[in-house]
Amino acid sequence: MNHVIQEHGRPFIMLAGEVNNSSSSSIEYMEPIWHKAAKLGMNSLLLPVTWEMIEPEEGVFEFQLVDDLISQARLRGMKLGFLWFGAWKNAQCYYAPSWVKTDLDRFSRAEVEKGRRKTTLKEFHGMPYTTLSYLCEETNAADARAFRAFMLHLKQVDEKEQTVLLVQVENEPGLQGAARENSDAADELFEADVPQAFVDYMRSHTSTMAEDVRQSVENSVKSGSWKTVFGDVAEEVFSAYHIASYINRVAAAGKEVYSLPMMANCWLDKGEKPGKYPSGGPVARMMEVWKYCAPQIDILAPDIYVQNFCEVCDEYVKMDNPLFIPETAAHGYAGPRLVYVIGHYHALGFAPFGFERLGEPFTAMESYLFGVDITDPLLKTPQNQDEYGWYGRTLNSMMPLLTEKYSTSDLQAVIMERPEQDAMLFGDLGFKIMMNSPIIPRKDGVCLVLKQADDEFIIIANGCAIMPFSTNPNKPNVDILVLEEGRYEQGNWVMTRRLNGDEVAIMRYVTPTLLKIKLFSYQ
Repeated sequence: MNHVIQEHGRPFIMLAGEVNNSSSSSIEYMEPIWHKAAKLGMNSLLLPVTWEMIEPEEGVFEFQLVDDLISQARLRGMKLGFLWFGAWKNAQCYYAPSWVKTDLDRFSRAEVEKGRRKTTLKEFHGMPYTTLSYLCEETNAADARAFRAFMLHLKQVDEKEQTVLLVQVENEPGLQGAARENSDAADELFEADVPQAFVDYMRSHTSTMAEDVRQSVENSVKSGSWKTVFGDVAEEVFSAYHIASYINRVAAAGKEVYSLPMMANCWLDKGEKPGKYPSGGPVARMMEVWKYCAPQIDILAPDIYVQNFCEVCDEYVKMDNPLFIPETAAHGYAGPRLVYVIGHYHALGFAPFGFERLGEPFTAMESYLFGVDITDPLLKTPQNQDEYGWYGRTLNSMMPLLTEKYSTSDLQAVIMERPEQDAMLFGDLGFKIMMNSPIIPRKDGVCLVLKQADDEFIIIANGCAIMPFSTNPNKPNVDILVLEEGRYEQGNWVMTRRLNGDEVAIMRYVTPTLLKIKLFSYQ
């Protein structure tokens, strides 16, 4: 895997946090948030920058806030990913400038219902809803111009320092209330022939598709209107085609002047029908469409607030898509999941959302958003701040070791959420990890193993017991020659305790621990 995110040519893993939507609108408000990020061991923050504040009047750009945020990050030795809140934020146009919102003729709204610019989302809490049309050329052009100006400014102020390593283009784009827009213009496009090159691409990429999408593509005709070519999924594919194309144009305008890695994030479909979730967004089931229509987007990223975290991650590594999780819940699984996605998926980034309140009791809204489940104590328990900070600092201290092993089998991890996956194999040696055991009182276990040599390994362990074993039938016995607790300082291992006796006989860890182990196998 090509490591998309780099700092001065070196691969960089963003051990990040995303702030609440309005936090980065004020430098004063951000001050204590930086301290919280440092306490949590973060090396970077994901911060919204908004079209309405950057271009308050058409053609008049204000970048002081952007400059101040960059200065704050530099002062604290942190990196940034900026989130461009342009035409879309959570499938609505909250952050479009007032001069865009008020010119309804030039910047048309999406017609969820024909002839209506605003509607009520009957299947989403009766929420009032309006958003800009993804078919509007004027909106796309204005959004792209503003984004280009923003990226040009970043180049001028940050190309040398490289504080900003990533930019997200829009936020959870898509259309709610219907699978596609229903204006007269949308109807006309929907009835027109699908571009043949796109049809051919989709028909040649069915192996990775969601089952219903694959069946619709394979069982329909090879040319014609959207409905005749894509059948039951036609409306969602239509929306995805136009939204991805819109965002690709915005991204291309920015990359033309400053080529930073770019990401698009999504509100998950959760198995629901398009329109209840934002139809046309970069959900896994539409990844083939996005890969075709938005080649300027380097990462398609899931915002994960559901319990089946690992299964969602699995869906987002198809088609060589690098895993980056820009938003996730801050409950008791956050720390173990951070370790797991780096060790197992070799993720480029991980960021609990609204981390300003990480470790505090959940509000009613957070409980709903984060999927609090009374049957699982960890889903209703906030993440322990000290443990999360330990995970972040430890992973950050291991950055060169980790990135060197990305895309190899020398870096692996297991987690309590997948009890059936409890072993890691490294050539002639392996590790059996026990988590769901009477001797382990906690149920948020995780274990990451990095192979340094054929018989030497670095291990992050918590909530587990570790048993090394041999896979070589000619050398079935294994002894532990050296076992140390420690930490990394400036890339060098520092032993804090040499372990032996009882601590070797039973390698059991109920607090986060960094280990270095040397094994010996024999007949």
